[in-house]
Amino acid sequence: MDTSRLLQLLHRVGGEFWLPLPLIAGFIWFTGNWMTPQVLSRSYDSVNKLQAGTQLKTKLSLTILTMNAEIDRRRGITTVIIKTTEPTLKRLEYEFLFTQASRVEAAIAQELVLPIAHVRKSIGYRIKN
Repeated sequence: MDTSRLLQLLHRVGGEFWLPLPLIAGFIWFTGNWMTPQVLSRSYDSVNKLQAGTQLKTKLSLTILTMNAEIDRRRGITTVIIKTTEPTLKRLEYEFLFTQASRVEAAIAQELVLPIAHVRKSIGYRIKN
């Protein structure tokens, strides 16, 4: 077989495409193996470090639909369910370890950053013995 017939055969089967593929793949593989240890052994010092154990205070601006409190005197807890118009936060639920209405109103006002007068007008109570 002479070289012109061999070149025609290579051209017919797509040799220009298939012959360099193993060389390109080998180059990528060797380069990746050389780069990986260098990148992974590098130290990354960040100015903004993650701090665990701190709590982030957020301010909610919600439109409240209903605010219902269920006082369970036997267990000594009050469960407050707040429904809002916000599509991502439709319902808030709080549980307090006291049953006095004034303390419940103060706790809700503190949690939602609302005036106590607004909470008193909006809340409904149900007492469970």
